[in-house]
Amino acid sequence: MSDTAVLVIDMLNSYQHEDAEKLTPSVEKVIEPIAGLVAAARKRDDVDLIYVNDNYGDFTADRDDLVRQALEGKRPDLVEPIVPDDGVRFLQKVRHSAFYATSLAYLLNQLDTKRVILAGQVTEQCILYTALDAYVRHFDVVLPPDAVAHIDADLGKAAIRMMQENMRAEIVEAQKCLG
Repeated sequence: MSDTAVLVIDMLNSYQHEDAEKLTPSVEKVIEPIAGLVAAARKRDDVDLIYVNDNYGDFTADRDDLVRQALEGKRPDLVEPIVPDDGVRFLQKVRHSAFYATSLAYLLNQLDTKRVILAGQVTEQCILYTALDAYVRHFDVVLPPDAVAHIDADLGKAAIRMMQENMRAEIVEAQKCLG
């Protein structure tokens, strides 16, 4: 247990959806920093690593199903570097926020988390809504802009600005998030 959790959001993706062509160029740029953040979190006893992923409407899918579907999708190269280890905390979500209809808030409280680092996709949707829900639950929000992918660059920049201004998010590069 620690006061910091790294949340990896929606990175298990088959990239077989209508926004995939707009999203993948951004994911290509952020996959290495995300993988670095995940690797750093894995090595630290004082950081909790938690994956939260959309179940894409498949309520029978489990973690292994989502990993398999993503690796069998169009861009396994964007999934392989961040596949969750066995035993890592893994929650499924059904809507944009990692908190909505999940046990994430309860889990973070059980872990005595004070600070959440958000990494993943999509900046102007799931990352933004998760940041807001973290903020209203009194978690400190850290956002590495080099570890979040967007569909629309302008909306992604606006979302980062909103998180910084409205949610007091600390904006810091991925490699500096864990000190």
